[in-house]
Amino acid sequence: MMTKTDYTKPWTSAERYRPYADYSADYVTALTTAVDTSAYKNTYHIQPKTGLLNDPNGFSFFNGKYHLFYQVFPYGPVHGLKSWALMTSPDLIHWTDEGLKLFPDTIFDLHGAYSGSALPLSEKELFLFYTGNTRGENNSRDAYQNGAIYTQTGDIHKFDAPLLRTPEGYTDHFRDPMIFDAHGHKFAIIGAQTCEEKGTVVLAQATNDSLTAWDYKGQLQFAQEEMGYMIECPNLVFIDKKPVLLFCPQGLDKSIADYDNVFPNMYVIADDFDVESATLTQAGKLHNLDDGFEVYATQAFNAPDGRVLASSWLGLPDLDVPSQADGWQGMLSLVKELTLKNGQLYQYPVVETISLRHEKQNITLSEVATTIDSNSYELEIELRQDEENELYLFANDDNSSHVSLKIDVKNGKIELNRANLPVSWSENYGVTRSTQFTPGKAKLNIFADTSSLEIFVNDGEKVMSSRIFTVPENTYLFAKNSLPATIWQLKK
Repeated sequence: MMTKTDYTKPWTSAERYRPYADYSADYVTALTTAVDTSAYKNTYHIQPKTGLLNDPNGFSFFNGKYHLFYQVFPYGPVHGLKSWALMTSPDLIHWTDEGLKLFPDTIFDLHGAYSGSALPLSEKELFLFYTGNTRGENNSRDAYQNGAIYTQTGDIHKFDAPLLRTPEGYTDHFRDPMIFDAHGHKFAIIGAQTCEEKGTVVLAQATNDSLTAWDYKGQLQFAQEEMGYMIECPNLVFIDKKPVLLFCPQGLDKSIADYDNVFPNMYVIADDFDVESATLTQAGKLHNLDDGFEVYATQAFNAPDGRVLASSWLGLPDLDVPSQADGWQGMLSLVKELTLKNGQLYQYPVVETISLRHEKQNITLSEVATTIDSNSYELEIELRQDEENELYLFANDDNSSHVSLKIDVKNGKIELNRANLPVSWSENYGVTRSTQFTPGKAKLNIFADTSSLEIFVNDGEKVMSSRIFTVPENTYLFAKNSLPATIWQLKK
């Protein structure tokens, strides 16, 4: 009889960086079975076939389809030897798994193909820009910003040498190149740590059309405050011609911007992007991109149809989750469209998401249980003026186990509480999260999946994204006060 693998055991460095070819067919079969039978497996979200998924990468439109890569270690639910996997879609909803595409197989990425971005060069070639991770003695690290071409036929051709090496004045924490068009030129921003251990973003510019030559332009100026000890996953997109910088500062002082998660995902809106001075001019305040428990490494791009599209990792660095026992962790958010309204960033699932809806029901939530088929639904509710209420989701039949959502319309506040779930994790960072919205009206679109919850307030004014782990039979809904609602079951 095959011994059940303990995927939660401590993984040694040798195990994490073990060559893929060393894993037996029996191991892969057992791991695949564990994930397929996991009680936490989602229905309409992207999650890894096996192992760990983290950062979305290379989000782009190429060859008539959306391409969404993600970083993955396919042989265990831990951060190990990373590759890029690829999903493609004609509509941002129905995704095809194209398998692993970008492998750690050169001297410049031998210990991991880390995060990056993509930009079409032509109808036949998609340029990939990514960080190659290499390790030396005593766990030393060298990071290289590498290029590759993904072809129309699905082949990968890596460039022979790195496009950018870490410049003087920075540590080996130099990664996540994001390429973009601006002012008729190609640029990239890279997350970095200075030798003084200060977080920053570095700007580079391509000096030829083939994107094989690059020059550094200096540090991107966008804030007066110190940005912690490291910035990861910077993205610069343009919404109504205004630059919006998304980024993940590690070690950010909470007096600069308040947050509860181990690391926040933040954004800043500016008036313009000045190339010569490497400055986001008239940059505004720092804001949390998402007020839920788990969101990080959001990647956005300016799509050819004029929309700005984004996908987030519903996870965080250095955080263990219950699904690891089943051989997997990590998932991607719904694809969201980013817009600006009255100078504020809004995020809402792309309009194509409506195609997931079926079996519409008009219901009334109350202290009496509402039974649903599964935790795979969209729930829409509206509260007005001075209303207060509390919803209970992922609940059992007597409501002793649940996720609660307190809504105070008068004061424009929502509090999400997952203290009463049968499975606990990450309690060191608290069991509640809250967000503020414009008082007077609260329209909520709540997207539940087997082990996730994405809440959009007032059509994207605020967002709360979280992982939820409970038992399969907890598929009841309650409300403290009677509340009309509309619910749709969502397709796989």
